[in-house]
Amino acid sequence: MRITHVECHLIKVPGAEPPFVWRDGLPGSSPDTEGAVLRVCTDEGPEGVAFAPRHGRIAQEVVDRVLRPELTGADPLRREWLWHRVWELDRVEELPLYLLGLADVALWDLAAKAAGLPLWQLLGGYCTSIPAQASTVTFPTVEEYLDVADQVRELGYTSIKLHAWGDWRRDAELCLKLREHVGDGFPLAYDGSAGFDLPDAIRLGKALSEADYLWYEEPMREFSVTAYQLLAQKVDVPLLVAETSDGAHMNSADFIAAGAATAGVRTSSELRGGITGAMRTAHLADAFRLRAEVHGPIIPHRHLCMAIPNNTYYESLIPANPARREDCLDAAGLLHAPTEPGIGLPPGLDYPAALREHAPTG
Repeated sequence: MRITHVECHLIKVPGAEPPFVWRDGLPGSSPDTEGAVLRVCTDEGPEGVAFAPRHGRIAQEVVDRVLRPELTGADPLRREWLWHRVWELDRVEELPLYLLGLADVALWDLAAKAAGLPLWQLLGGYCTSIPAQASTVTFPTVEEYLDVADQVRELGYTSIKLHAWGDWRRDAELCLKLREHVGDGFPLAYDGSAGFDLPDAIRLGKALSEADYLWYEEPMREFSVTAYQLLAQKVDVPLLVAETSDGAHMNSADFIAAGAATAGVRTSSELRGGITGAMRTAHLADAFRLRAEVHGPIIPHRHLCMAIPNNTYYESLIPANPARREDCLDAAGLLHAPTEPGIGLPPGLDYPAALREHAPTG
């Protein structure tokens, strides 16, 4: 089997409705934008696609100039070779982190469709359902967070992760009040969205330790492994790290070796170099008996959640109040394994005719 042509289709992606915000200092949800779909076709029929939800024009330029010349004529089942080739090209290209895995996702989609299996089964398959963690956006007041917490528990969610304001005093107060509100034993986590320096990260971490949070995620930019090492020495709450750091499993290994990943690492297809990088990261963490929590509610991650044994939740975004349970979850807050071959594209978008066989029909 050989790759005969490689296409990039620009896709209109609507903004969140209603719009939402992240912590102070960060932009909120994107307005209407343009994404892209990479389509890889072969001489024997199987095709693979991968969705880039933003920066479609940048994706198109990378496909036209870098990926098409590299992929055309290659054996699509040699994913390892092609994954290494992309990293070789990155040495001079400095590809955007969110595009490093685009070709890899399309090649895994192609292989799973050729095998007649959903991706999670082709990866080996670990489970067929997993609980969802309600991952909040940033709400204006403590009272609204407590209200949303009550709603998501009614909707079946069995864990909550906070995104708050990026002020350590306000965030600490919220975390303590939420613990008091939900009681001991209900799993809570906190994501700092890289809002702090080390001194304030330590102060907030002590409050999270007191409130027995599951993990403390990305309180600082992930440039300094040493800063995270020092934080791990000062707080008891486990640290979940390496979500946005470049280098996939290679960089994650430095966090682990430094003792900075005391809960584990984040893994994803978007920021770890595709499915191959996500699985490498998960296996690395598993070797040290650490978690590899899958980041974000996108279609490929539904498959990764079913394939990675050291992942505990599917991250399900709660973007608004009133809260709404994600359509892919059941009433008990469980995500169930996909059943269609391949990976799939997001529903509800206006795909051109060339992509419709890959788009969901429901």
